[in-house]
Amino acid sequence: MLSTLLPMAPHELTSTHIFMSEFLGTAILLLLGGGVVATNLLPKSKGKGGGWLMINWGWGLAVLAGVYVAYDTGGHLNPAVTLAKVVGHMFDSSVELAGGVAVTAANVAIYIVAQFLGAFCGAVLCWLTFKQHFDEDCDPALKLGVFSTGPEIRSYGWNCVTEAIGTAVLILWVWVSGYTQTAIGPLGVALIIVVIGTSLGGPTGYAINPARDLGPRIAHAILPIKGKGGSDWGYSWVPVVGPIIGAVVATIIAFTSGLA
Repeated sequence: MLSTLLPMAPHELTSTHIFMSEFLGTAILLLLGGGVVATNLLPKSKGKGGGWLMINWGWGLAVLAGVYVAYDTGGHLNPAVTLAKVVGHMFDSSVELAGGVAVTAANVAIYIVAQFLGAFCGAVLCWLTFKQHFDEDCDPALKLGVFSTGPEIRSYGWNCVTEAIGTAVLILWVWVSGYTQTAIGPLGVALIIVVIGTSLGGPTGYAINPARDLGPRIAHAILPIKGKGGSDWGYSWVPVVGPIIGAVVATIIAFTSGLA
């Protein structure tokens, strides 16, 4: 996510290192991000009812932690960010996935697979942490909400637009921030996540990351969660397609306008 802001790797990265960096970073993201939602929503949690701002700040700080864990690979944690780098490489061949990590089909595949698997495993760890709370009776939608996003007003086309716009803001910031005089690194991306959530997250819960939503949704479907209900597969494509569209459009704008 911040390959232009984080230190370049001091050594050549192997495929295993690339995978583990993005896997662990995304797992931390989902463990902590899902955890703040669980803390806010699940019965008998000490933080129950903490509210939307608590969730926004929790996700922002979860991104901060995940980016630091995955600093060697630029802390993408998000297939939309990785695909934005691919599109950027089409405009400028010097663009890399991270310092010393070339844009190749193999590297892109490693990033994206690691992100989806990391998101899945982070969601499983979140479930284990709150296992007894998930066993309590409550609205199945609240249990699903710990894992995945959902719209307040269901309109797939407009929901997709919302996700695309939120992701575009993130991706434009990623491209532009590397050229500012004062680069604040991972803290900067944490703050942009918070502001996207507080400003644009109300309609859909702002996935802005295909792995963040689909990996945990699969975990929700597989895990033996008491009274969990359905996994809302009808909506599942929106947090995948919307962020991809937003990432591509934002990258095209950044390069054609000279911002990147």
